[in-house]
Amino acid sequence: MWSHEYTGETTAAPEAVWAVLKDLDNWPQWDTSMESVTLLGPFEVGAKVSMTPSGQDPITSVITAIEENAHYADETAFAGVVLRFSHRLGPRAGGGTTVVHRLEIDGPAAGETGPQLGPAITEDFPEAMEALFTHAGGSVL
Repeated sequence: MWSHEYTGETTAAPEAVWAVLKDLDNWPQWDTSMESVTLLGPFEVGAKVSMTPSGQDPITSVITAIEENAHYADETAFAGVVLRFSHRLGPRAGGGTTVVHRLEIDGPAAGETGPQLGPAITEDFPEAMEALFTHAGGSVL
């Protein structure tokens, strides 16, 4: 398995960050790695999400976890690997939110694919998180 985690803090409340995260159809407004994102059905565990990463073919992800104002996760399986993305939100003691964005690459080909694919996917985590915070009405701490 290959994994990477990026943590950011914002002045925005968890509810404000969550409102942006759960609005999947508008992710391309702040996540520059995505050309389009479309929720295929209701926002619930098991729902499918069509995503088109910039310059690539569309992929389909499945929502694996939803905890209001606290946790969103999805996964995408292809070519012998499973990509598991998660956002965990937590309130900061002085106000605002801490967000941990994690990617895990698992599966039979993860040993070879993870170290090649993982850094290419995660290189924009800092910029995407800053844009997420801006869209949530907060600033980076």
